Amino acid sequence: MTKLSVIYYSSTGTVHAMAKRLAEAGEKAGAEVRLRQVPELAPEEAVASNAAWSQHFDATKNEPKATADDVVWADAVLFGTPTRFGNLSSQLKQFIDTLGPQWGQGLLADKVYAGFTATMTAHGGQESTLLALYNTIHHFGGLVVAPGYTDPVKFGDGNPYGVSHVTGGGNDAPLGDAQLNALDHMAQRVVRIAGKVNA
Repeated sequence: MTKLSVIYYSSTGTVHAMAKRLAEAGEKAGAEVRLRQVPELAPEEAVASNAAWSQHFDATKNEPKATADDVVWADAVLFGTPTRFGNLSSQLKQFIDTLGPQWGQGLLADKVYAGFTATMTAHGGQESTLLALYNTIHHFGGLVVAPGYTDPVKFGDGNPYGVSHVTGGGNDAPLGDAQLNALDHMAQRVVRIAGKVNA
């Protein structure tokens, strides 16, 4: 059975919803799945200053937190982060930066990786965030399995680099069919190709 880790950071819940959908799709594709949130690094006053952020933090604070073992264990890893100035959130980046010992032992290589993200605006740095993530995967010796245009659903969400969502000015636009279909496709593709790599 292919082992899939979905490791993410979410401040107000969008990336969390995307991660949950990926985990469900991975299980439906036959994988054993770990859904893991990276720890919050922002100071309490910053979290408290945003009602949606504070509510999401309280709702998810007891969920399992990501560890290096969740990456080492997996055959495939899906990393998720909101975009921060066209780049990864500091929370996910800090987690990745702790993986140096595992990288040094070659334990992050030869796995399948892909990413997902969200922004408030349509051109808010989604592609640059995913490409920045994949720079790290290249250093791992990992296999980037971006979805590309490998299924008609990808013309619906229009992102060959991963899966992304625009939350809008209110930062609360729900995931639509285009995003849900794209998430399902990416999970299925990653699980399938990781299975081939293992074989």
